[in-house]
Amino acid sequence: MRTERRHLSTAEERRETVLRTTIGAFAARGCFGTTTTEVAKAAGISQAYVYRLFPNKEALFTAAVEHCFTRVRAALEGGAANAGSSTPEAVLTSMGDAYARLISDNELMLVQLHTQAAAVSEPAVKEAVRAGYARCVEYVRSASGGSEEQVQEFFAVGMLCHLLVSIDAEAISAPWTRTLTAGIMHY
Repeated sequence: MRTERRHLSTAEERRETVLRTTIGAFAARGCFGTTTTEVAKAAGISQAYVYRLFPNKEALFTAAVEHCFTRVRAALEGGAANAGSSTPEAVLTSMGDAYARLISDNELMLVQLHTQAAAVSEPAVKEAVRAGYARCVEYVRSASGGSEEQVQEFFAVGMLCHLLVSIDAEAISAPWTRTLTAGIMHY
């Protein structure tokens, strides 16, 4: 008679699981409104185990921020790989499309918005955001071969996309929304 061996997850696997489930908790209430109890419940672990994986809530939130930037980078890489040509315009357009698809996952976009707000007053979060953007900007510059202006516009349009999605601008037919949404694709 064979007995199946139970696979125990490693701390690193459990940490990844916590980060994936943390996104939903932080998306709903942000850094300041989310408790470690809520995170533990979402991950299906005890609050004490959350603290074994992360020394404090700030470390947990900054790890979630880094996790989001990892997802953004993966989307940008996929977009660059799927570009129809190697011109900066084609690569940037394809990366922008991949990013627009990624933020159609409202949880990721909400965490990004909460992160930007928390970065104003939390130094560790500010550093995580700076590091994440530094990596993304350098990747976009390198992968696209775009000029400084093209790379800046790429990120500016991405920020505008956050605003448009967060206020559901496409649901309002008004001159100001038509101005802001013109030429911008959302999924």
